[in-house]
Amino acid sequence: MIKEIFIKDKKITASSYVILISLPILISVLALAIGRMPLSIRQIVDFFNAYLSGRDYDPMLESVIINVRLPRIITGLIVGAGLSTAGLAFQGVFSNPLATPDILGVSSAASLGAVIGILLSLSTLSIQVFALAFGLIGVVLTLYIGKSRTRSSTIMLILAGLVVSSLSNALASLLKYTADPTDKLPAISYWLMGSFARSSYKNLILSAPLIILGIIIIRLLIFRLNIMSLSEDEAKSLGVNVKKTRLIFIFASTLITASSISMCGQVGWIGLIIPHMARMMVGANNTHTLPFSISLGASLMVLIEALSRTVSVIELPISVLTAIIGAPIFISLIRKTGGGFN
Repeated sequence: MIKEIFIKDKKITASSYVILISLPILISVLALAIGRMPLSIRQIVDFFNAYLSGRDYDPMLESVIINVRLPRIITGLIVGAGLSTAGLAFQGVFSNPLATPDILGVSSAASLGAVIGILLSLSTLSIQVFALAFGLIGVVLTLYIGKSRTRSSTIMLILAGLVVSSLSNALASLLKYTADPTDKLPAISYWLMGSFARSSYKNLILSAPLIILGIIIIRLLIFRLNIMSLSEDEAKSLGVNVKKTRLIFIFASTLITASSISMCGQVGWIGLIIPHMARMMVGANNTHTLPFSISLGASLMVLIEALSRTVSVIELPISVLTAIIGAPIFISLIRKTGGGFN
């Protein structure tokens, strides 16, 4: 049966990987150009030439490009790549096409941590630390509740994740109910809807390495993810320690998800639809699907970042745009595949 995973793969050419690398770069340049202060590609190129060579440059361009747009775009690239990778890993580990990066409650737990940080009037960096810590604690709690010696351990983990997610959402709602409606409550609501407004190089230093580490771990074990898509007995017969491998993928995906949420709040749909789009393009071999997922996820996230600050006078929440864009894409995927995503 393992051969069936590879037989259905489409041929991957060198030009495909050139496109994969070029696509996020081109969209990032486009995102640098658009905004309330539109810039031409020539202006951007001339600025970077002067900035990197130490020549005189317009300080206004430095403020717009280096201090405002570039950290947001870098955040979008890393978060999009990370959530797509985490979604791919969870869908493979749980053999569930509807699995998302928050299936084990990490998103809700991280959001609870952020709500607590906002209520305590902590700094942005401290709120980020709280969100990251609570996300990790939430998954540890999920693993503890879902610990089982039976063959249905995967189902137990999913059910435990639902419990932790529901409990975290309930506690967050309770804290929102007690928050100051003129000060804390708007800040909490805006954070929970997701935003790139808090993007900065300082925040990237804390969370970006963890996201990159999670992606690297998943990439190093990507062939095992193919095997995990088989039944547990078949995976064991191929020499894979299913429980250990599952925990490694969960750990790496949790690092990615919690770190992403700590930087820009809750982000939906990316981890769900991007892996399916990649499978439709190159087949079910995760060795090929992963780089396509990373490229598509990073590109879509940067595009959403650009739209969030350009389509309206006020900045739109990320979750609103991901739902508006993601839902039609998902409907299209359903109609094309008939629900047979694999």
